[in-house]
Amino acid sequence: MEEAPAPAVQPAPTYVWWSRERWRLRLVLIATSAMMAGASAPSPFYPVIQADFGFAPVMITVVFAAYAVALLAALLTAGALSDHIGRRPVICAAFVVLAISMFLFWHADSAATLILSRVVQGIASGILLSTLSATVVDLELPHKPGSASSWNAISAMAGLAIGGLFAGATLAVFVDGNGAAVVFGTLVATYLLLAGIIWILPETSARRRGAWASLLPRAALPREVRKAFLFAVPAFIAGWATGGLYLSLGANIITSEFHSSSHLVSGLIVTMLAGAGGLAGFFMRNRSARTVTLYGTISLAVGSTLTLVALTLTSPELYCLAVIITGTGFGTAFPGALKTIQAVVKPEANAEVMAAVFVVCYLAFGLPVVIAGVLVPAIGLFATACWYGGFVALLALCAALLRWFSGGGRHFADTQSA
Repeated sequence: MEEAPAPAVQPAPTYVWWSRERWRLRLVLIATSAMMAGASAPSPFYPVIQADFGFAPVMITVVFAAYAVALLAALLTAGALSDHIGRRPVICAAFVVLAISMFLFWHADSAATLILSRVVQGIASGILLSTLSATVVDLELPHKPGSASSWNAISAMAGLAIGGLFAGATLAVFVDGNGAAVVFGTLVATYLLLAGIIWILPETSARRRGAWASLLPRAALPREVRKAFLFAVPAFIAGWATGGLYLSLGANIITSEFHSSSHLVSGLIVTMLAGAGGLAGFFMRNRSARTVTLYGTISLAVGSTLTLVALTLTSPELYCLAVIITGTGFGTAFPGALKTIQAVVKPEANAEVMAAVFVVCYLAFGLPVVIAGVLVPAIGLFATACWYGGFVALLALCAALLRWFSGGGRHFADTQSA
């Protein structure tokens, strides 16, 4: 009997860099970077604001913390809204609100206006953070499954780096006081442009019932996740507290401890921190959760310790090196610890677990910064920075030891089911 011919093998689809799918994904990643640029752009302005308005250091940290608290509140309430009414309308509305926040910050003339602008920015950013991340997952290229989380983290770090550099360079060039108009005027125009451009994307989330119910905050830790979550908490706190310090008081440290009035240097510090984090995240995106977490936490511990040495010796070169090392940990400690949790969480509990993760992270982002602002008038910026750096180094070291002795993410699942 004659054998049937073998079925023809279909060639694997090829994806070229100019394909429509790639450009859709790139647009969303650009939008994410633009949003995060607005988060770091105010940082080089804080010493200027403090001098112009006569604010105490604690007021600057309160202005910063208002952003973190509002962002967390938006994530917990409106984070899932786009699952019910669609991605595009939510992204469009949030970018319009983000443009309003930049306009308010630009024209702020009091502490109340500054706090209001940061609260509005936090609300818009919280909604965008969850919705843009979900859109990246929706548009993930089929030949690169699982790449969405890495690209979300890398684009966020790139945005932080760009925002700090743009603001610092603009302040250095426009010494006549027009720097705020250039920076925040550009951001307002960019966000309004993105609010319109986003409609060229296809809608990736069908409308469904339950929009109002989705606004109720939900955070939970199922039994199988608790041990992994507990082991990840020190890494979460160390990484996010580091970001909070550099984005709120980083420019003041440059001005006070290294006696530099250069706004460009202040912006470059943020750029080095986030840029190093983005590069480290990119090069380690295919490593195991345990490897990434170990690298991130050890880098945070080493970088924070080196920062204390640089401040003690008043060495700007050593400080820059410390910032770069810390930055690589800043960009990898959180993704690595998060991967460990995601390895044991069930799909139906993912949203509630992520809510619990972000509660810890954004409290770590804002609360230590406010405590630092209270301490500065009492013990000085140098001592406060040393205590803060020591706290981060100790937490990061604890996180590294926990990860070293715990093994891989599957270890948690095995222990819970035993």
